[in-house]
Amino acid sequence: MRKSLLALLLTCTAAPAFAAADDAQLATELSNPIASLVSVPFQFNYDCCYGPEKAGQVLLNVQPVIPFQLNDTWTLITRTIVPVIDQEEAIPGVGNRFGLGDTVQSFFFSPKPAPGGFMWGAGPAILWPTGTDAQFSGRKWGAGPTFVALKQEAGWTYGVLTNHIWSFAGDGNFPRVSTTSVQPFLAYQWPDTTTLTFTSESQYNWVGAQWTVPLDLLVSHIYKLGSQPLSLQIGPRYFPVTPSGGADWGFRFNLTFLFPQ
Repeated sequence: MRKSLLALLLTCTAAPAFAAADDAQLATELSNPIASLVSVPFQFNYDCCYGPEKAGQVLLNVQPVIPFQLNDTWTLITRTIVPVIDQEEAIPGVGNRFGLGDTVQSFFFSPKPAPGGFMWGAGPAILWPTGTDAQFSGRKWGAGPTFVALKQEAGWTYGVLTNHIWSFAGDGNFPRVSTTSVQPFLAYQWPDTTTLTFTSESQYNWVGAQWTVPLDLLVSHIYKLGSQPLSLQIGPRYFPVTPSGGADWGFRFNLTFLFPQ
């Protein structure tokens, strides 16, 4: 009887520990852009102040991440960004605008990393002209290389994700596309799954010779909605470098549904 009670007590006390360990692993994988984890982030951004009217913009990026195990060594990770934009009137007479932006889809072929080593992935990135408004779309088809490299150790994740996209077809009335995106990231995760992330999703427009540099400081935590794990992330954004009439500051709220395999 004593053994049965002891076994039951050990089972009840161990379960939360295992759950906490699983959640911590989810948080670690979420900090890795090429982890073998299906996730569906809904990234809400509010940025201000555009144009002479100092207008605000709400940007929702729907960003499903789906890995495909090709064999024992290689994994293909697809990352898709579909923007939904609500833009207040930035220039008098233009009016408010709402619609889809252009979609960027990346394909990372990633080898199984050596224990404790750097992780990396590389492949093509494709620009799809899905924008529903000329203000939100370059009206161009584009493609180019993308690459990510990172390392995770002792609660830290650090690395960089980059791509370059050139246009190869589309509406001739719109300028060509030649854009480099550079996203360095540094994150620290506490044992309770709380993670602090510093990142910059910088872009350089080679056609206009113009940088856009936002700096994001974000805090996130893993929660459970019933049996469904999800991550909530929030934090401010600041633009030290921005085009004329571009955003100055903003904030981000990110809701990510996680589907461990």
